[in-house]
Amino acid sequence: MQDPQSETHRPSSAHPQLGTLLTTEIHSEHDVALARQRARQVAGVLGFSVEDQTRIATAASEIARNAFSYAGGGKVEFVVAGMAAPQMLQIRVRDEGPGIQNLDDLLAGKYTSPTGMGLGIAGARRLMDEFEIESGPGKGTTVLMGKRFPSRVGEIAKRDLPEIADRLSALAPQTPLEELWHQNHELLRTLEELTRANRELEETNRGVVALYAELEDKAVALRRGSEIKSRFLSHVSHELRTPLKAILALSHLLLDRADGDLTEGQEKQVGYIRDSGAGLYELIDDLLDIARVEAGKVELRPVEFEIADVFGALRGMMKAIDVKPAVSLVIEEPCGISPLLADENKVTQILRNLVSNALKFTERGQVRVSAQMEPGGAAVVFSVSDTGIGIAPEDQERVFEEFVQLDSPVQRSVKGTGLGLPLSRGLAEVLGGSLSVESQPGVGSTFTAVIPVVCSTVDAAATGVTASVQELDENRSPVLIVEDDLETVQLYENYLKGSGFQIIRAATAAEARKMLAECKPMAIVLDILLPGEDGWVLLSDLNGDATTRDIPVLVVTIVKDEQKAMALGAHDYCLKPVGQRWLLGKLEALSPVEKVLIIDDEEVSRYLFKGLLADTKYTLLEAASGAEGLRRAREEQPQAIFLDLIMPEMDGFEVLKQLRSDPDTRNIPVVVYTSRKLDHGERQWLSQRAVAIVQKDGQPREAAIAQLKDALVKARQSSREPAGESPDE
Repeated sequence: MQDPQSETHRPSSAHPQLGTLLTTEIHSEHDVALARQRARQVAGVLGFSVEDQTRIATAASEIARNAFSYAGGGKVEFVVAGMAAPQMLQIRVRDEGPGIQNLDDLLAGKYTSPTGMGLGIAGARRLMDEFEIESGPGKGTTVLMGKRFPSRVGEIAKRDLPEIADRLSALAPQTPLEELWHQNHELLRTLEELTRANRELEETNRGVVALYAELEDKAVALRRGSEIKSRFLSHVSHELRTPLKAILALSHLLLDRADGDLTEGQEKQVGYIRDSGAGLYELIDDLLDIARVEAGKVELRPVEFEIADVFGALRGMMKAIDVKPAVSLVIEEPCGISPLLADENKVTQILRNLVSNALKFTERGQVRVSAQMEPGGAAVVFSVSDTGIGIAPEDQERVFEEFVQLDSPVQRSVKGTGLGLPLSRGLAEVLGGSLSVESQPGVGSTFTAVIPVVCSTVDAAATGVTASVQELDENRSPVLIVEDDLETVQLYENYLKGSGFQIIRAATAAEARKMLAECKPMAIVLDILLPGEDGWVLLSDLNGDATTRDIPVLVVTIVKDEQKAMALGAHDYCLKPVGQRWLLGKLEALSPVEKVLIIDDEEVSRYLFKGLLADTKYTLLEAASGAEGLRRAREEQPQAIFLDLIMPEMDGFEVLKQLRSDPDTRNIPVVVYTSRKLDHGERQWLSQRAVAIVQKDGQPREAAIAQLKDALVKARQSSREPAGESPDE
């Protein structure tokens, strides 16, 4: 069919031929149309559906046209293949042309000839169930295509072939005009199917959008519930620790006979009080640790230490625990293990919890603690194995859930809160590692903690609210926090999470000066007691420098001297601890109001849009129609407009045209935000009048947020440029 090529793809003979139904020669364009007609007639007589008749006819005509165009003609045979079910209709197209060049690339979809032959072959291949091709220099080309019979068609025997051939002979060939009429009807039928499928897809999409909005609400509620739970546990635990400490201290005083002797009964009663208080104190400690882990407030103090020292301390701790006589505790000596740079107390706490848990649920045998380097040397693998009751496979993840206690005779006889394992896993993950379990009921369990040699540290940058100057988001207002206490900074982070403010942190006055030289924050939150130079000096210098004098400074400190702070130029003053309402209220009052208008007739789309830009500094305005959008644009003068194109009465194109022709709105940057598929002309027209075009659908939430924020940056840059002449003037 084209230039000779030494490649051959031989058709297989996996389906023996039952017999030939029809043969037609290809010598002209009329013969190509006739081959299409015959293919449809053969498929119809054999019981194929209308859709399959169209597919078979199209594939046959494409390959027949290639034979005529590139080889000057050929032959088309229609064959029933398969002696028994499953059978298929095979179409063999032969020519004596020069063969196909680049056949391998063509079949792989990597090559299309300038004349389009590759598209025809690729299309026919997709339409049929089987497709094989043989081509070589001097041999011409043979294409064998097959379509399996529908399941409703019965088995065809050799004796049935003459009757089928007679029925085909009785079907007179149609004129080219009639064939064109058939093709038009097939196209119309396909168009109707596509339209129906598109409507169904749109309905499904609307349902998905509504469901997504509902899921987003649920996710926000769950996050809020989790934060409230963690805050509640933290506050309640702190409130309980003080009276519990007093109870324990008084119990020890009584047991030490500080105020005189106790009777035997009194000593026993005070002992009960002390033990109950100690158990409750331990529970509160666990609750506090869980709350810190969930809130991301675990402060790590990395130091370099040896595993041997940890194991030595572990042996000392375990001496205070009553180990059952039939259970031995074996702590292996670590060998060839590098020192860890991690929080030693957290690693010890994880191992203590695992060993205590193993001893509780092992009635005989041993508990073994070991450590070895992970292959590659990046982490240490700690193992605590026991010969206890074991854990069923379906419960092996449940044991890491808070307050979960599995029902078993041993469980009912031991004390526990169900917090040790979830806390241990949380601490391991904070250190950058993991905690897992392998267990078999009746055999025992092995808990494995993997801790990196150099642990990850939890700092202010980890939450995404604090950023360096280079990482600032232009769509959020930067706030410089001058504070050396990491817990206070993390408190501010929680306060500002989800707002339009982004924290830049400086731990000293010197760091604050350096950051102020690189960027200008919207406001400064200043502590007075700082390492080195104190906050008073920095506050005085900020007020005396013309480049920083206009930056509002909020002094938040434990130093009681509001008069001095205000005299040195502070905008406001608050004694620690500061509340979220106070801090957010002051920052919002200082923040310039920047408005974004969304013009979209669909309430769900406006709701989702607001969710995507919830953590920016913009105040979001809504308009449910083009007319309302034009009115609000004139009245509110927003910093940017996001415009949908598909709206009733007045579509987005007309709204954009009127915005650009009105002197009051022509300079407001417009971002087209739509789900409409744009052709080249529409995209070009919009590009002359809008700063960006953003597609609504088909991308993950994070990508959509990034794209909208990029569009806002372009809008801001556009608003700073001199206004040009509108294309509509």
